[in-house]
Amino acid sequence: MTNVKIVTDSSCTMEKSVRDNLNIQVMPLAIMIDGVVYPDDDQLGGEKFMDMMAQAKSLPKTSQPPIGEFISTYDQLGEDGSEVISIHMTKGLSGTVEAARQASNLTKTKVTVIDSDTTDQGLSFQVIRAAELAQAGKSADEILEEIKKVQENTKLYIGISTLDNLVKGGRISRATGLLSSVLNIRAVMNFTHGELIPVAKGRGKKTFDKWFNNLKKELKELPNVRQIGISHADAQELAQEFKEGLQELFPDMTIPVLHTNPVIATHTGKNAFAIMYYVD
Repeated sequence: MTNVKIVTDSSCTMEKSVRDNLNIQVMPLAIMIDGVVYPDDDQLGGEKFMDMMAQAKSLPKTSQPPIGEFISTYDQLGEDGSEVISIHMTKGLSGTVEAARQASNLTKTKVTVIDSDTTDQGLSFQVIRAAELAQAGKSADEILEEIKKVQENTKLYIGISTLDNLVKGGRISRATGLLSSVLNIRAVMNFTHGELIPVAKGRGKKTFDKWFNNLKKELKELPNVRQIGISHADAQELAQEFKEGLQELFPDMTIPVLHTNPVIATHTGKNAFAIMYYVD
């Protein structure tokens, strides 16, 4: 029997084999495309979603899982006496963590809900570490202490090739200083505490290249870089280029390159990427 079980949501980008091996329960958000609602699960997938979004008449909309589904999941996971730690994307992007909190007050299971203050592979850092400790038989308190440590030492950068989706989705106000009359600007932002803080902007790929050189310098100076993750939205070639550059710095580290999930791709649009890391 596992004493602690881990729940997250579908904005958490990680390899399916890792998810399954660590018995991580994922609550799918819903994606509405031209009036049709799809669960954000394995059947949708990031690549398939990008094609659907490109053909859609309007920007897809996302919605958090219903409170009833959280309650049902928590009840089921706690049937054997286990506790649940439920870790979700920042409230700055979604009401998912609030729905989880409401459900935690209605379930028969002891549930602790965590706002990860991030998303994508940044969220997966916390989720995977928690699940590893749960499998090792650690207590809920020990796992929560480690989650907090990972959260406090995680950094996430997002690079976008167009502001279109941020404008349509009403997120541009969070990216102060980016809006211009020409939307095809390239920008890199630090995503922190639900806010998009611009760190580089310009035209052409050289904007990303210059920023990436600065990122490598940043990482070189940090002790104990525990994990790096790279996600992208239809930007496999660029993401792979970044991986090769980072692998030179960390030859022994496994650096996942994953297509991001539909929830995040809705906001970033095509040809976007994210690089995130955390330190011990």
